[in-house]
Formats: sequence, structure tokens, C-alpha cells
Amino acid sequence: MTDGVVGRREIGLDLALRLLEEVRREAEAESLAVAAAVADPGGHVVASMRMDGAALGAMKLAVDKAHTAVLWQTPTGEFMVSTQPGGDDWGLTSTSDGRIVVYAGGLPVFDGDQLCGALGVSGGTGAQDEACARRALASAGLG
Repeated sequence: MTDGVVGRREIGLDLALRLLEEVRREAEAESLAVAAAVADPGGHVVASMRMDGAALGAMKLAVDKAHTAVLWQTPTGEFMVSTQPGGDDWGLTSTSDGRIVVYAGGLPVFDGDQLCGALGVSGGTGAQDEACARRALASAGLG
């Protein structure tokens, strides 16, 4: 490797599609219709899906949850309290690019300690979305 060039790992298409299938399986088991998106370490979508019956707006939220999880390298649900008035992150959404989501459903994906992407799920409650994402990552050996 050339000096100064930094290598990175990222979620490939095969893994992204497997994660989406796991999300679908988990959502169906809970009688949910969700959208999900897998992003690379730059926050760009690798693959996405919207289940039959999922709200049309769920896809944008799933993409933005994955984007937020990558940018901050933390689950989006971590911002639910801190972005309330008086919280440490109050104003985060008003000073961002409009894509920051501050409720549960977006999870960063790590390979060891290196960020390799994120998974965003939307269509249920925040807790349901995050549970589907966590179980999908665990099924793929990533959680």
C-alpha cells in the first residue's frame, strides 16, 4: 500500500442483499411492512428494499437512518433524548443537511473496530425498526 493511502472495509452487494432479506424475514415475523437500506462507509446506498404495504415515506427514512448511523458511527436511537430541548445535541437536526434522523432504526455496522457501513429500517415504531435491524445483523454474524 502507498504511504498516506488509507484502506477501508465496506459492505459489498452480496452482504447488503443478505441483510435486506434478514430484515424482511424479521419484519414478516412481526407482521410489519418496512423499508430498509444498507449504506457504505460514506453513507451511500449499496442496496435497499420496500416491502409490499410499507409506507411510501419509509424508504427515505430508512436511507436517512443508515446515513445518520454512518455519519455519527452510533445507533440513531442514541439521539432520541439528547436532541430534545435542553439536550446536549439540541439543534442537531436544524443545523444539519436535513437528512439526520434522531430516532431508532439506524445502526452502524463494524468489522472489528472499523466502520464498514450501516443498516437503516423504517416502517414500524422506532423500537420495532431497531429490533429488526439488530436481529438482521445478528443473523448475518454482525451483531
